[in-house]
Amino acid sequence: MRSKRISDIEDYIYENKTVTLDQLCRVFDVSKNTIRRDLKEIISGGNFKKIYGGITVKDNKDLLPFSERNISNLDAKKKIAAKAAELVEDSDVIFIDSGTTTIHMIDFIKEKKNLTIITNNLEVMIRVIPYENIKLISLSGELDRNTLSFTGDTASAVLKSYNISKAFMASAGVSINGGVTNSSTKEYDIKSTAVKRSNSVYLLTSEDKFNLVAIMTYCTLDKLTGIITDGHPPQDIHDFMTDHGMDLIIAR
Repeated sequence: MRSKRISDIEDYIYENKTVTLDQLCRVFDVSKNTIRRDLKEIISGGNFKKIYGGITVKDNKDLLPFSERNISNLDAKKKIAAKAAELVEDSDVIFIDSGTTTIHMIDFIKEKKNLTIITNNLEVMIRVIPYENIKLISLSGELDRNTLSFTGDTASAVLKSYNISKAFMASAGVSINGGVTNSSTKEYDIKSTAVKRSNSVYLLTSEDKFNLVAIMTYCTLDKLTGIITDGHPPQDIHDFMTDHGMDLIIAR
């Protein structure tokens, strides 16, 4: 249904910030003519602008907040988050990255004992507040309202002080050559530091992000302990994961 596709495209652009026409054609399995018609309607709404070869989110204070963009593919995101939560053990020190999938982990780990969560995401912080059994360590910095995450040098500097059991990461794209990529340059230092400081690193991603590449690579694919996703990755990524002993966890 066209209206549903347009809504999904808008959510996808919000999450990835800038996307190409070819990328949209591949993800939504439609022709360029169809995408051009859809984008014409999307741009008329005022929250996006056309760029050469693609479309980007306007730098506009009235854009939909993180919490509202989170409703896209909500069921799949919760299933991925639930699978990730199965890896969390009592007394773990975990890093929860800023993302519309990772935030749902709180619903599935709230009963853990002596758990410590480190995060730069305001939504995660708010969700953790009711649970006295969870110790919360928040990273400082400037709030990015598009992602509801705190960013800046102070956040990554604080993160370097901690030894992390497991990091649960988000991304805008993952591929063999591009690695694990993100659209926000402001979060680069935080994400890359979290990967370096963690004993295990798990990427939570929907299958439509495989073989996509965003502007910034914050870690190479071989740095991941495993990938938690809602569908099977392309054969090249699957083979790479097998060769490097990485875990593939499919959320159903």
